[in-house]
Amino acid sequence: MGEFDLIAQFFQRPAGQAVLGIGDDCALLQPAPGRQLAVSSDMLVAGRHFLPEVDPLTLGHKALAVNLSDLAACGARPVAFTLALALPEASAQWLEPFARGLFALADAHQCELIGGDTTRGPLNICITVLGDVPVVQGRSAALLRSGAKAGDDLYVSGTLGDARLALHCLHGREILPSAQLAAARVRLETPTPRVALGLALRGVASAAIDISDGLLGDLRHILRASGVGARLDTARALSLLGHGRNTADAALPQATRLACVLAGGDDYELAFTAPASARTAVEAAASRSDTAITRIGRIEAEPGLRLVDGQGQALPDSYASFDHFA
Repeated sequence: MGEFDLIAQFFQRPAGQAVLGIGDDCALLQPAPGRQLAVSSDMLVAGRHFLPEVDPLTLGHKALAVNLSDLAACGARPVAFTLALALPEASAQWLEPFARGLFALADAHQCELIGGDTTRGPLNICITVLGDVPVVQGRSAALLRSGAKAGDDLYVSGTLGDARLALHCLHGREILPSAQLAAARVRLETPTPRVALGLALRGVASAAIDISDGLLGDLRHILRASGVGARLDTARALSLLGHGRNTADAALPQATRLACVLAGGDDYELAFTAPASARTAVEAAASRSDTAITRIGRIEAEPGLRLVDGQGQALPDSYASFDHFA
């Protein structure tokens, strides 16, 4: 199978929102009046971001999901994406389920593939996603990292830590019953991009980020950009592991559970801040988007991140976020 046959068979689709899609040297997009483009890129490398034996169906989903999560953190509506794909061989048995998983998520968010590249090489997937946000009275409605204020509440969506717990189990570092491992592995391999929540939080949240490298590491990006600090209740954060399961997960050492929740990464949930006066609006946004949220702390004027237990006692912060070159 040649390169252009591969594209035509698995990735060629008629243009939808794009003026011109796959087939020319460039795709053409026409932003709607009063909208800004939001653009983000992510690369997934075999052996680094996913296990080589992972199901290509779930890999297709995750490759796009991690990019849509960036749009969600910005409060952007997905529009289109490009795909650069390096493959060791052009295998229809691999490409068909990969494309199926990719397009199932793309169609769910009305986000069309408009171009990209293919080449032979070690398995590597690079997606650039484009979204849009409205401009209201000359100001962008995008959610940024730089808007958190002292007194704001700190929230996270969904659950935390399951993806890293699954990875520990797959590498033989921890043992979970098969049902719990299967549930955790779903969070690792098919994360849910919180696009609907990001859209609902526009005009409500003061700052937001997606949790890809670990809660604490990503939260520090908000704190630095906003020039503030935070106090985080680790007991509330721990309740988010395993959808609040208190059986097999609770039997794990607390140090393991804390590490998975606070520094695990691969969650692709949203961490966001909002004024305490906006609690009703935040709950309404969560309800409209059908997304669970948990308030886990507050923003403070004093710089730095302070961890406390359920009784308010200080805990040491020895957690490092994921760093490809550390």
